Amino acid sequence: MPRLARTFMDHSCYHIITRGNQRQRVFMRDKDYIRYLEILKKAKQRYNILLYSYCLMQNHVHLLIETVSSRNMSKFMQWLNRGYSAYFNASYKTVGHLWQGRFISKPILKDQYMLHCANYIESNPLRAKTCMVDNISDYK
Repeated sequence: MPRLARTFMDHSCYHIITRGNQRQRVFMRDKDYIRYLEILKKAKQRYNILLYSYCLMQNHVHLLIETVSSRNMSKFMQWLNRGYSAYFNASYKTVGHLWQGRFISKPILKDQYMLHCANYIESNPLRAKTCMVDNISDYK
């Protein structure tokens, strides 16, 4: 039985989470983070997505975005994840899935919770099990 299609709304905000397959690292070196951000920038422009907040962790990504057209949400994430997967697999001589299943998308109302969500995303490096930084201002 095929899985149900997701429903997205025009001009709506979403907290997007995409995680490495089996929680594996998806960013090994600084250049990987830079490459992901380059692909993200192109995907935003291509699919007319507004990006409010993001955090790239070692094994997952958080995005706070707004869709202008709901039809572009899945295409945006597919293009972004495929583009980075191709780069990663070529760089590290690997094959197969980099990302674990479908991305998670949680709708966000444009109110106080949106600010809370942005704060949560941006402070993620402090809360990680590996605690990537001791002070958030040290996180690139």
